[in-house]
Amino acid sequence: MKSVKETLLERRSIRRYEREAISDEQMELIYEAIRNTPTSYNGQQFSVIDITDQELKEQIYKLTNQKQIKTCNHFLLFLADYNKITLISEAENIDMPEFTHTADGLIVGVVDATLAMMNAVTMAESLGLGTCPIGYARTVAPEALSSLMKLPPKTFIVCGLAIGVPRETPDMKPKQPVSLVVHKNSYRQDSEAMLDELKEYDSTISAYNRTREGDKTDNDWASHIVGYYREAMNYRMLRALQRRGFDITL
Repeated sequence: MKSVKETLLERRSIRRYEREAISDEQMELIYEAIRNTPTSYNGQQFSVIDITDQELKEQIYKLTNQKQIKTCNHFLLFLADYNKITLISEAENIDMPEFTHTADGLIVGVVDATLAMMNAVTMAESLGLGTCPIGYARTVAPEALSSLMKLPPKTFIVCGLAIGVPRETPDMKPKQPVSLVVHKNSYRQDSEAMLDELKEYDSTISAYNRTREGDKTDNDWASHIVGYYREAMNYRMLRALQRRGFDITL
């Protein structure tokens, strides 16, 4: 089993997996890590669907075009979930407010589901398994995937996670330096110095993309990320959320 330091500091996204199965014991540890996720109010506003059926994975692959979904051993979908609290509230005659219609309700569900995914990532990585978070599971075809997963109202997909026995060890992607990530006591006020560091990081990413193993690109960091934002403007996620019972008005 890897140390905490190795697990967190040597993590990389794995997109190619062996056919070897993950043991039941390993999956139980991952489930327990998920179950022990810290959540807002201990409300546990999340659920997870573990997909092992190959036909289902193939269908999700057709929607997302993410090959690691069909080749991984387990594909987990992390959901924001207010269906469970709604069920018991109705059964116990507890007046349920429309928390799902608030920005905080949306944020709480997303944070809970995201923390659960990171617990799963950490446990899986510590066991020597490979993982790859897939946000595209949320955005590419939310209605089709929700229907395929038979999701009840007041739930929606936050992220997917491919897990399997790694078949590759890709180069570590450079991350922003601590000085750009961790601000002390207040947000940094030295914008010019920050900009210099951001430009240096942008150049580092460009060099990485030109020299990394596997497919090489000329992508820098800034224009590539802004290009993703531009593409994501077409996702119409608010409408998809409204159809799932999250009509954000407050």
